[in-house]
Amino acid sequence: MAPPAVFAEWIGGALAHTLGSGTRVSSVEPVAGNSRQTHWHLTLSDGSRLFAKSAPGGSDAFAAEADGLEALRRCSAFAIPRVIALIEEAGHAVLLLEHLALRRLDVASSKRFGEALAQLHAIEGTHFGWARDNYVGASPQSNAAQAHWPIFFAQHRLAPQFATAATKGYRGMLQEHGERIHDKIGAFFLGYQPKASLVHGDLWSGNVGVLDSGMPAIFDPAVYLGDREVDLAMSELFGGFPNSFYLAYREAAPLDPGYEARKQLYNLYHILNHLNLFGASYLRQAERMAKTLFDHLRN
Repeated sequence: MAPPAVFAEWIGGALAHTLGSGTRVSSVEPVAGNSRQTHWHLTLSDGSRLFAKSAPGGSDAFAAEADGLEALRRCSAFAIPRVIALIEEAGHAVLLLEHLALRRLDVASSKRFGEALAQLHAIEGTHFGWARDNYVGASPQSNAAQAHWPIFFAQHRLAPQFATAATKGYRGMLQEHGERIHDKIGAFFLGYQPKASLVHGDLWSGNVGVLDSGMPAIFDPAVYLGDREVDLAMSELFGGFPNSFYLAYREAAPLDPGYEARKQLYNLYHILNHLNLFGASYLRQAERMAKTLFDHLRN
């Protein structure tokens, strides 16, 4: 991570080129990032604030994120950080976003969040996928257009993750169960034909917040057109949201009775991704989920 003064000097020149010669950075504050990116709060000379993400290498991941944020802005029920600029110089990329002052969801804001998510999912397309590939975390995510949801999810979500797991040495029963799930995935969709809804794609508590006004906010998307249940499933994976969120969503957009079985299917994708990104601590969970799904297919 570059020292704040060095980053301020570098980004100041880039901002002046992008936003005008009168733009100056008066202060830079590093904030928690991740293993791939460094995050910063920037205060400009006019007192306005920006949120910056920087990373070495090309800008494709940031371009995908900017594309996803613009897609989410189609839903006026959410606050979405505006994309200010995407800068790439000397092998380094920076994504500049509007700074949103956010707090964690509480009971009241979670109810509003559930209602807003139902509105997002009401935005629909004619096929599954997206106009460009993007990323879920650091992992590439293929979004080639497909008319049939089970085929899309099997080919463009589960299959790449199982293949990556195999190359990392995670074989055995995990792969055997994975093959069965892939081949028989249609059994999870008997009598259920999901619509191609606009989904966030990576909806866990770390990617949401609320403004002081009570308006919910979402960010760090992995958007595509898919079964809306994928967002609901992931929202339950890592700690979940307050119950008022789920009650409000189900009141606005009731779920199909088969959701409980498909929830495991959808969350297997994210656990496999965590296995491939972060290692064997996720192996047992991935194996248990794959076996549960395998057993469901046998019954």
